[in-house]
Amino acid sequence: MTIVEKAAYLKGLTEGLGVEPESRDGKLWSALNDLLSDMAHEIEDLQAVSSDYAEVIDDICEDLSYLEELAGDLEGAEDFDEFEDEDDEDKVYDLADYGISGDFDDEGDEPADGDEDEEVEYDGVMYDVTCPSCGEEISFDEETLAQGSIKCPNCGEVLEFDLGEDKE
Repeated sequence: MTIVEKAAYLKGLTEGLGVEPESRDGKLWSALNDLLSDMAHEIEDLQAVSSDYAEVIDDICEDLSYLEELAGDLEGAEDFDEFEDEDDEDKVYDLADYGISGDFDDEGDEPADGDEDEEVEYDGVMYDVTCPSCGEEISFDEETLAQGSIKCPNCGEVLEFDLGEDKE
């Protein structure tokens, strides 16, 4: 028997006692039965909502488990090409393996030589590297990266980049 059915049963018992509804006792029992009925309906509604939330939480847990497995697969993968999206414009690549710290600068807003306020339009990839000798941050493009080295404009140190390409 549900809680709503139990409240209805008690209301029926009260009416079966033959208490006059307009008497003081009748008004009290009527108010208590109405309260009990309202509470039973609220509890039933809360149980239904709780059950719905439990199902949603179970679904979220399953999705999270799937994502954790996928992340574990990505950590062990050496070649991420199979996981790349077709839209690579907003991706940031970690080049630490190549001795380069940097990210893509799609806007190419680098200051021109001698003029810090003027912006230069560049549509390619920009890389940033910090000179180990003087700590100067140097920005350069793909063409410079392909050359394999760059000279620090601050201290003159030659910075070489090992891109890990096999030359056979």
